[in-house]
Amino acid sequence: MPVGVPLPPAAGKRRVALLLPPEGVLQRSSPPLLRAAARVADPGWRSTIVWLLALGARTGVEPSAFGSLLWQHLTGLPYLSPHSDLDVLWPVPADFDVLSLVFSITEVQRAAPLRIDGEVVFPDGSAVNWRELWNAHRTADRPMVLAKTMEGVRLLDIASLPGVGQHA
Repeated sequence: MPVGVPLPPAAGKRRVALLLPPEGVLQRSSPPLLRAAARVADPGWRSTIVWLLALGARTGVEPSAFGSLLWQHLTGLPYLSPHSDLDVLWPVPADFDVLSLVFSITEVQRAAPLRIDGEVVFPDGSAVNWRELWNAHRTADRPMVLAKTMEGVRLLDIASLPGVGQHA
């Protein structure tokens, strides 16, 4: 099983690639919820995190953290820097209005002092960057987005995505 571990910026922000046998994985867990990881976030991020948590409460989609915030939360080491993005996962249920969520994230981004990055994770496990969804929705042609899965990546027409296609 391929595994990548980033080092903190103070250690050069290198990424260490490892290959583990499947039996070497002792535990799998979901990313921490944003509300839990927020405790280690930069104080300047707090208002943005509060807005994102409120959006999650309004929509019924609890956001999770990944990226530098996840690593700082898990290790206690300083992964966040003034140039870090706030990386957020939005696991949506079936029959969810994804474009409404993406529009709301865009509104939060406009007022945020940092870049909000992240992905909408669909029920089948595929994930699409929220900004790509937003930009593809605004495209007149047959918009395509890059979807990541455990098996790899592929281009998808947004009309094929649940909660997006009916608006395309």
